[in-house]
Amino acid sequence: MRDANLDTSNIYETERAEASRGLGGAMGAASLSRRTVLRGAGVAALAKVDAIPVGGAILVKDAAGKPVILSQPTAGTVVAMTAICTHQGCTVAPAGAQLVCPCHGSVYKSADGSNVSGPAPKPLAAVTVHVVNGEVLPG
Repeated sequence: MRDANLDTSNIYETERAEASRGLGGAMGAASLSRRTVLRGAGVAALAKVDAIPVGGAILVKDAAGKPVILSQPTAGTVVAMTAICTHQGCTVAPAGAQLVCPCHGSVYKSADGSNVSGPAPKPLAAVTVHVVNGEVLPG
């Protein structure tokens, strides 16, 4: 993720934390998650819409620390899904228009979490999100 897309004005505070599981292998170094917290309001955004590449996805953590994929299949449309592979519970990683499991090679579409190839037996579960003022919020 690039910090150029991150609003660091005095309105927002940014917390960056290493993901609990490195991506390993061909996927490279450990993933970073980003959470923007609106000061004084107690509202935790998962990410800013402009931080999610159109046609791609990012990996973030929800308020409980669980990994979530945020995808922007078309400009302005944000969808979310769990980042937990349905094969054996590893954390999948965004790779362009796909999500790849570093443990056993399962591949999903980043647009909707559907299976592209196994061994994962089913798609990634949807996570409910909504967008307010350019921020992706849970629920």
